Amino acid sequence: MPLYDNAKYLIRANLEECERGGKVRAVVIGHFTQAQYDAINAYRASVDLPRLESPEIVMLGSHLYRSRVTRDGYTIDDVMLQIESALADTAMALPTPRMTATRSTTLRADGYGNNVLDEAVYELTQRKPRAELFSVVPKGDTIKPPQKPAV
Repeated sequence: MPLYDNAKYLIRANLEECERGGKVRAVVIGHFTQAQYDAINAYRASVDLPRLESPEIVMLGSHLYRSRVTRDGYTIDDVMLQIESALADTAMALPTPRMTATRSTTLRADGYGNNVLDEAVYELTQRKPRAELFSVVPKGDTIKPPQKPAV
């Protein structure tokens, strides 16, 4: 499995630190499968971009927290499920000129009335030689979580 054994703990700790308004540090959470890594590097070579030097994936989580929890109203538990799904060993690599992502290949009921394909978006230059999990997007989430009142 691309997520390391301690990844769920590290991911949750960073997201909870974001919730408290604290500063997070990059943590190593997993790696691309060989097929995902090869697909990303083959695409990058085809458009004259440097290869991804390591299959390892790191995460901060601040952008992810702001976009999914603060803006969209998902819970940290929801985001954890999105990450697990999008980083599964069966996820398909989606390298494009604008982004590099992996997308789950199995629809997941999100608990809000949607069946989604979770997509993880990576930043490939800031944390060289590794990819950074920048965000997750539950594709097909037409019904969003109810918004929490502002405190």
